[in-house]
Amino acid sequence: MATSVLPPSSEHAPAPEVLLEFPDNRLLIELCGEFDRHLAEIEQRLGVQIIRRGNQLIVHGDPELCQKAAELLSLLYERLESGRPVEREDIDRELRLDRSDEEAAASGPDSQMEMFTGGKVEIKTRKKLVEPRTDAQKAYVKNLYENEMAFGIGPAGTGKTYLAVAVGVSMFIQGHVDKIILCRPAVEAGERLGFLPGTQEEKVDPYMQPLYDALNDFLPGKQLAKLKEEKTIEIAPLAFMRGRTLSNAYVVLDEAQNATTMQMKMFLTRLGEGSRMVITGDRTQVDLPRGVQSGLQDAERLLAPIPKISFNYFTAKDVVRHPLVAAIIEAYDKDEMTG
Repeated sequence: MATSVLPPSSEHAPAPEVLLEFPDNRLLIELCGEFDRHLAEIEQRLGVQIIRRGNQLIVHGDPELCQKAAELLSLLYERLESGRPVEREDIDRELRLDRSDEEAAASGPDSQMEMFTGGKVEIKTRKKLVEPRTDAQKAYVKNLYENEMAFGIGPAGTGKTYLAVAVGVSMFIQGHVDKIILCRPAVEAGERLGFLPGTQEEKVDPYMQPLYDALNDFLPGKQLAKLKEEKTIEIAPLAFMRGRTLSNAYVVLDEAQNATTMQMKMFLTRLGEGSRMVITGDRTQVDLPRGVQSGLQDAERLLAPIPKISFNYFTAKDVVRHPLVAAIIEAYDKDEMTG
């Protein structure tokens, strides 16, 4: 693939153009996306204009932004050359991530870790390859692999639980742990659900659905059902952890802001030999009764000085759901600060 900077096409042109030539026209079609939707996404995000002529893409606009768009298009084309698809989230990730440290990561001591491929952080599961989309997510995933206990704290939609479950599935597939245990406090989010009919599992399933959703993204349905039946994968309310010692397991506590101080202490002290624990939560969404202290806040205060326990924090900038979610979170945060 060739890149060159062209002079202005006319005396009225606002800036030079960047010309990119792609040898494989089939891959170029995939790069552009259906109805050129990938090009449109890049144009909107960077404020440039991209014109396709044959096997060439010409980028117009501010020179610095043109260069950024050219680098992005080159990275995405290399991704296609390696046999991986390009989706909207790949464009989003490349625009958000700082790639400056990847060379060092590829050649440094971390290069022995299975999550690194050429300096990129990747999580391999049975159904898909998961890649962090922000620098905060990237740092979080590294800590999930490197520490026996890790906290992920921040607003909804920042990938805290999704990435934690992905790493758990990856470590299970690679044989680093024997089982996966996912749990949440069974606390109602401001509503009274009343009596729920059915078995014990059916009663708590509505609280656990986000964890099922994440697992379904990473494991084929039949395999997941078998692993659940064998109790190799468990999804249970936090209260069910009492009295257990969890050895050689990957354990995730989701929505930890809704655990009381005593529940948090109970959970953290379940850590057994060969196990890893991940605790995720959002301090702004506590659903505990008024006057009951969140165990997540106490854990932050008490455990921060302990080595080998990592704390990663996310903000609205790390939201990877619909762009409106980030705007909503920022609006509420601003209101809290001014109120």
